[in-house]
Amino acid sequence: MSIRNRIAITALTLSLAGFGAWIKSEGESPVVEKDGVELLAPHIPTKGDVPTIGHGSTRYEDGTRVTLADPPITRERAEQLARALHSEEERRFQASLPGVKLYQEEYDLYLDFIGQYGIGNWRKPKSPRTWLLKGDYAGACDALLNWRFAAGYDCSTLVNGRPNKRCWGVWTRQLDRHAACWSAQ
Repeated sequence: MSIRNRIAITALTLSLAGFGAWIKSEGESPVVEKDGVELLAPHIPTKGDVPTIGHGSTRYEDGTRVTLADPPITRERAEQLARALHSEEERRFQASLPGVKLYQEEYDLYLDFIGQYGIGNWRKPKSPRTWLLKGDYAGACDALLNWRFAAGYDCSTLVNGRPNKRCWGVWTRQLDRHAACWSAQ
């Protein structure tokens, strides 16, 4: 039996596996071709969402929000934007959890949560942060399931016994996060 210890959040950083999981979860924007080059166009991923480009980026490094009128970008640029987004959010994430210790897997999945829902939602009372600040790691895992809405619609809703077509992926992503969180315990 191996003994693991959680590490101070300030000593952690998003792992390559965590960044790869983000890219996989977010996928990429619709592909358009220009002069024989595949580019990623801005789009709205789910009804009621904001314009996104690349791998889930909703703004550029200078804070300017992505618009549907923005020009398509290369895959390399998409990765740069995703890394910039995570770097910025990582600082805010660490500051939001003074004194908290996490496993690397927890760190990655909560940072993934912030990448999807934003630091503002992370700071709300029903987010996993509330439980992490109390040292309740199991409660933090379960709190992930509170975040299943997109534009006020419950993405866990079945329609005629089948997954809804509006935002089912939002719900399955939370289920995957929840399972990964419990696996880390």
